[in-house]
Order: sequence, then C-alpha cells, then structure tokens
Amino acid sequence: MIERLSGLPDYVIGFSAHGKVTAQDYEDHILPAVEEALMAHEKVRLLYHLGEDFDGFEVGALWEDAKVGLSHLAAWERIALVTDVDWLRSAAKAMGFMMPGQVRVFAAAELDSARNWLVS
Repeated sequence: MIERLSGLPDYVIGFSAHGKVTAQDYEDHILPAVEEALMAHEKVRLLYHLGEDFDGFEVGALWEDAKVGLSHLAAWERIALVTDVDWLRSAAKAMGFMMPGQVRVFAAAELDSARNWLVS
C-alpha cells in the first residue's frame, strides 16, 4: 500500500510504502502524483519512505517503478530513499549514478533529514 505524504512543497512528491506494494498502487497513487507535479514544474523531487511494516514489492510494482522512473528520467532533480532495507539501500547506491539528478539514501530514523534535504 502506498500513502501520499503531506506537508511538502508542490515540487516535492512524497510517498510512504506499507505492507506489499503493488502495480495498482503505482497506477492509483504514484503515477498521477508525478504527472500532476510535472504539469507545474519541469523538475521534481521525490521522497520515497519504506515504513517498518514494508513487506516488499510485487513483480508488477517493480516494473511500474522502473517505467515511472525511466519515462521521466530528466525530471528527477533529487530523490531521497528512506529505508533500512539493506538490498534497497545497496541497489539505490549502486544505481544512483545513472540518474541525472541527485540520489541519496537515508536510514528510517532520518526521515526528517531527507525531507529537509529535498526542500532545501
């Protein structure tokens, strides 16, 4: 399940993942928010928080994630991934260099730091 985070400027979109994330979560929540932000801004920033109750991605969700990221590749100014899941932290660090914007990985306890970095 994906929950949209509130209290962010309109150039920053934020989500918190709980339980199992599905392709439908991307279609219902993430894609519309990205499209809306890109109507108002050429570049956007993303906060993606994986809560302690995060239980992984369905295969379709991984595909949707790749499609959203790649279809708007030049639009990502900054991405903050907030998680304590080791394989996601490692993957983001290993693949972050391919993104045109900045990518930083934060521990779960650093959610406020991630927000501050994106807003600054």
